[in-house]
Amino acid sequence: MAITADQVPIIMSAGATALGLAALLWALRVSDGARGAARKYKDRSSDLETLLAEHRSILGAHPGVILVWQGDALEPDSEEMTPPELYGSPVALAGLLSFTDDAISPDPAVRIIEGLADLEARDSSGQDTTLRIRLRELRDTGQAFSLTIIGPSGRFLEADGRTAGARAVVWVTDTTIKGLEESSARGKLEEARQVIARDPTAFLDMLGKAPFPAWRVSGMGKLQWVNPSYIEAVDGVNLDRVLDRQLMLDQASADQARKTISEGADIDDTRHMVVNGERRAMRVLTFPLSGGAGAMAFDVTAQENAREELNRHVRAHDETLNHVADAVAIFGADRKLTFYNKAFRDMWDLDESFLLDRPNHGQLLDRLRERRKLPARTNYAEWRAEELSYYLDIDGVKEDTWSLPDDRTLSVTRQRHPMGGLLLLFKDITGELDLQTKFNAIVKTQASTLDNLHEAVVVFGGDGRLKLFNKAFERLWSLDHDTLKDHPDYSAVIEDCVPLFHDLDVWDAIKGHITDPSARARQSTTGEMRRSDGSILTYLTHPLPDGNTLVAFADVTATRRVESALRDRAEAFEAADRLKTEFVRNVSYQLRSPLTVIFGYAELLETKRNGDLTERQTDYVSAILSASDHLSKLIENILDLAMIEAGRMDLDVKDVDLRHVIEESIDMVVSKAEDTQIAVRADIKGKLGMIRADERRIRQVLFNLISNSLRFTESGGEIVVSSQRVGDMVTLSVRDNGRGLAADKRATSFDSFVSGDQRGAGLGLALVKHFIDLHGGTVGMKPVEGGGLEVTCWLPVKVTKAVQNQELLLTESMPA
Repeated sequence: MAITADQVPIIMSAGATALGLAALLWALRVSDGARGAARKYKDRSSDLETLLAEHRSILGAHPGVILVWQGDALEPDSEEMTPPELYGSPVALAGLLSFTDDAISPDPAVRIIEGLADLEARDSSGQDTTLRIRLRELRDTGQAFSLTIIGPSGRFLEADGRTAGARAVVWVTDTTIKGLEESSARGKLEEARQVIARDPTAFLDMLGKAPFPAWRVSGMGKLQWVNPSYIEAVDGVNLDRVLDRQLMLDQASADQARKTISEGADIDDTRHMVVNGERRAMRVLTFPLSGGAGAMAFDVTAQENAREELNRHVRAHDETLNHVADAVAIFGADRKLTFYNKAFRDMWDLDESFLLDRPNHGQLLDRLRERRKLPARTNYAEWRAEELSYYLDIDGVKEDTWSLPDDRTLSVTRQRHPMGGLLLLFKDITGELDLQTKFNAIVKTQASTLDNLHEAVVVFGGDGRLKLFNKAFERLWSLDHDTLKDHPDYSAVIEDCVPLFHDLDVWDAIKGHITDPSARARQSTTGEMRRSDGSILTYLTHPLPDGNTLVAFADVTATRRVESALRDRAEAFEAADRLKTEFVRNVSYQLRSPLTVIFGYAELLETKRNGDLTERQTDYVSAILSASDHLSKLIENILDLAMIEAGRMDLDVKDVDLRHVIEESIDMVVSKAEDTQIAVRADIKGKLGMIRADERRIRQVLFNLISNSLRFTESGGEIVVSSQRVGDMVTLSVRDNGRGLAADKRATSFDSFVSGDQRGAGLGLALVKHFIDLHGGTVGMKPVEGGGLEVTCWLPVKVTKAVQNQELLLTESMPA
């Protein structure tokens, strides 16, 4: 608003006064004499006082008040306004003080500021504002203002603010006193009055019955009015009690109202407070009103609980996604990254700081391209634009695969996120593709294998329909391939098979194993079919893990014929073996009788009871005795061999002192060895102890081995019988330095009736092998370097074969 004509003389007087004072000071400084200067100063001071009184009278006649802030008062240390100097008429001052009923300061100037600062006001452009806001702008930036303030009871005030050098000046005039009309402000007031006039009690009734607390505070933050819900919330009993005690909803609400008054702006804040003795979440809304601020509080406990529950679900959802093996990224509607899980960060090897900065989708693609992690594209810009177009147009789920430069293959799934934006799912399917390739190769291999099987194979599903078959099945049952490839039902397939095998009970039993899901039916079964064409088939039903059933057929016609022929041949061999055994036993028995007579008479002649014998006769008798003894042992060996081969020989197992047995066996043949000038000695290493064995058969083994070596060793040779204990085994070997045995003959030397030098029946080594086998041991033969042969027997310390006699406990003792 421009300066009025009444204000111009005042300003001119103040300026003249200041100029006169400055001239007086200068005159004093340049005066030639102190007395003359003092007289001039006194005269000039009297004139200025007269002029100042005149100006004060002029200011007192102004129909308003003038507020002046000097110097430092324009830069206060706090938000509180520094008290100004006050000028104006007493009538105007009294009128303005009627606006300050809620002010608490004793200073009239401060009371005026407190009373007018938060009343509704409009500037020259018609914008709503407050005197407090414009005073702050005047103080901070020196911005001038002209306001129309709407006071109570329809009164209007004018406020003009300017800076004057180091001062700030505000003129406040009661335009109602001047009889002026401000059409814009009065029009707004009249409009409000007309609305209220239609139903004057409606507004108060609505706020009074509102289920939420509502209240009004003055510009100084004092409660002026509250509704019943407010009284109930603060447990205030009645309105007077609440206003007298200034019972605020909580301290934060009072602070919020003062902030609204100070800033002239709406404030919406949600916080927890105690209402009616319960902790509730309240949404407090404060808004500027003429002369102060209004406020409302809404109980949003349910909404806040729902919000917290939603946040918990979101956190749980995020935590779940963090444990998902697939990479997940969520972009908001603004295309910025709002969520990613650990798998996403690890899959792309991205810096945590980069992801926390919430890059947009395009920036993420660019970063991945810089690091050569995206699929190779001939036109990257076009591909990038296509990726980003999914934000505008995506229907359902979009999937494709990315082949990355590091040989990984990703399955990429895009879908619209329920909260807006886009959700991307990356799954590394490199392993799956490898497995699928291998699986397809296996399937092809299996199909090829099935087609090349001689057996007929067919697979039926649990519903009885054909799933799989090979070519052998077609040929075996003379079926049409085109019919089978359509996966016909079991009954249709069997209908074509009945002409070759017409036993429907068997076919029904097989169907039961295919279609019956019970555990009793899901068992493997086998059977045999004799078909009308004379062929014989065996079949097998086997349940598969996937619920299907495999049925296999094999043509065993030729096998059955061969089995029959082999069975007949085996029976013939068994009969011949029985005849051989009986023949050997009978012949051996028949030979024993004449041999006993011959041996008896030869011994009688050797005693010379019937007269002396000549030297030649004595030689003849000795030859007869030797041949009889050899023949007796041969017959005994033949009988033993026959019993062994018939499986009727049992061992007489007992504790055996192996060292003693070896020494006695050497003594038995030493005389014969001396006649041939062959040295026989024992080489026993370490402690042999006692073993569990048949002593008689062990003696036979040693005797046969030593006798065999004597037969192939020349005079002057040497035979060494050695033995040692190795863990649970003992070795027994006979080594000579004779002429040895050819390799081709060593292979058959342990067979029955084979002799190494083609003399005799060759039963010695055969019996050795059989006796050692009965003890659970093994026999081996190897040539000796420099000539000769070594036969080694490995015997268990405790016999493992079943024996006829009850075993005795093995007595461990030191060897003799």
